[in-house]
Order: sequence, then C-alpha cells, then structure tokens
Amino acid sequence: MSFLQLHGLTKTFADITAVDKLSLDVDKGEFVSLLGPSGCGKTTTLQMIAGFVDVTAGSIILDGKDITFAKPNERGLGIVFQTYALFPHMTVEKNVAFGLEMRKVPGSEIATRVKSALAMAQLEKFAQRYPRELSGGQRQRVALARALVIQPPVLLLDEPLSNLDANLREEMQFELRRIQQQAGTTTIMVTHDQAEALSVSDRVVVMREGKVIQIDEPYAMYENPATPFISRFVGKTNAFAVTLTTTAQGRQFDLDGHRITLAAETDLAASDGAHEALVCVRPEKIVIRPQGQGRFAGSIKNSFFLGNMWMYEVQAAFGLVIVSVINNHEPVYKIGENVSLDWHEGALKVLAAESVGDS
Repeated sequence: MSFLQLHGLTKTFADITAVDKLSLDVDKGEFVSLLGPSGCGKTTTLQMIAGFVDVTAGSIILDGKDITFAKPNERGLGIVFQTYALFPHMTVEKNVAFGLEMRKVPGSEIATRVKSALAMAQLEKFAQRYPRELSGGQRQRVALARALVIQPPVLLLDEPLSNLDANLREEMQFELRRIQQQAGTTTIMVTHDQAEALSVSDRVVVMREGKVIQIDEPYAMYENPATPFISRFVGKTNAFAVTLTTTAQGRQFDLDGHRITLAAETDLAASDGAHEALVCVRPEKIVIRPQGQGRFAGSIKNSFFLGNMWMYEVQAAFGLVIVSVINNHEPVYKIGENVSLDWHEGALKVLAAESVGDS
C-alpha cells in the first residue's frame, strides 16, 4: 500500500471544477512534483492535502488513515510557502524551533532536533541571525529546516523557489533535493517550472484544467510525452503535421521530398491506410550541418547565444525549426546562412491522431 493515496480527489467552486477526480499514489520517501500552467489545479490539490481547502469529493489516505476531513493542525504535515513565512523578529534558531515549541516538545529534545535540522540545511553558522540578514537561498533553507524539524510524514512545497533569481534558483534545486533525500521525507511540490520539476523529482504529475494528463518519471516523460501539450510544456519541441501510412517497410510519411520510416519502437499503434499524425523532435536531437550535408535544406532565420549553447531558428520547407547546439567552439552559423538539418529516426516521437487537436 502506498504511503499517501489520493482517490478521485475533486474540488469545485460554484460551477468551476478546479480539480477533477485526481488519483495519485505516493510511496514513502518519494519526491513528486505537480506541474502545470497557472489555473491547472495543482495548488488547490496541495491545499486539499494540507487541509486548507475542503474536499468536494474523493479521499486522502495517509499511512492507512483517512485524513480527508481532518483539521490542518491534526495532519502534522510540513509546509513551505513560496514566501517562506518566516518570523522576522525571531532568529534562525528560534524560527526552526517554533513548531516544536507549539507541540510542547521538551526543551532538551528541541535543542537536539534544531541543531540537527540546522546542520542538515547547512545553517549552523547562521543560527543567531535574523531573516533580514539572510540571502534568499538561506531563508529558503530556514523554511525547509523549520518544516522538517517537526518530522512530518509528508512535506508540502508550494512554489518554494519562485522568489529566487535565476542562478540561485538553479542552485537551490539541487540543494532542495539533497535536503529531502537526507531527511527521507515524502514530498509533494507544486511548480509551473518544468526544469525544476524534472531536476528534483522521482515522478512528475502534469495537470491541465483540473485533470491529470500524465504521471511518469522525468526522463520517461520528457522522452515520451503523452500529448502535444506535454510535448510543448515539458521542454521545447518541434512538431510537424504529417500523413502517416503503414507499408510493408513500416510506418512512413513524406517530409520535404524525403520518405521517412519510423523506428519500430515508436509508441503509436499501427493502423491501415493513411491518417493524420503529429511528429515531434526535440531541438537538441536535431543535427545542423553545412549546406548539402543533411537531408533537409534550410536557412538560419535567427540565433540566440545562451552561454552553454546556441539556439537557432532554421526556416525549412516544412516550417520553422528550433535547433539547440552545445557551445563547443565549433563554427557559429550566421543569420541568412544556408544549412541542412538531419536527425536519427529514433529521435522522432509520434502522437496519435486523436491527440493532434490537443493544444
């Protein structure tokens, strides 16, 4: 039996269904991220787990106990808000100890557990500082330490890194994962940042309009998106509408005068006759070469230098193609330059015809 179970969890506000029959099983110690655009229902789901929002239908089972209608303070969960909600008049040490004091934990035990939590979050030397004297990353770690020191069965994170600048946010992703793994606490995180979700999670739950669209491990989701929406939302992608036919040689389609045969392991189920499909390929899986050295002709429409890579927009006969190239001192292509594109057939992902209209 899973440690945390959400069964048909539903929340309606008047005539709006914010969360629609969401079901999810989370193992003990697992890190799961709820990912999706604003308004998809991910924060409402987290708030129902926390007890801040009443459940319209469904149930929440924690370690075999039904907590669907339990009060928030009876659930014993650890929560980190995006604003951190630290007490400005308390030192770091006092902030971390606060939850234990409210639970009437003996003073000697409080001292031991606070010391351990500060060490885990690498905050020992900041124990006597106030929140205003800390950086954003340090305040985030204080909030994590305060949530974990009470030894909660589940840690809930609501956009915990959203207030950090880009460089610190990336650094804190790995710090967050390190602390969670060290504590071994079952964790549910809400985020709209796909890179954040992919980098720290054991599994990712993509939501859209209150519904779960796909649940998978990060790599599996990135490589095998279930719908065009996930293909675009979880990373960048190039998508081409094609007419797919099944022949003796396999499933094929025509693109810019070339007959393309799909790899045998492509997920789309085979069917007779011709039908519309969507072929997707990630920017990093496309090879850009000098003119005439690849199958597909194109010209550089735009280029963007991102430090560790170049991102090119290439105009091909079948559309505008995004290509990412690692910055490894190879010659840089210029705007207007004629080039050619290619890829391995195994890089192509095909989505079923009924998903083509998904956006």
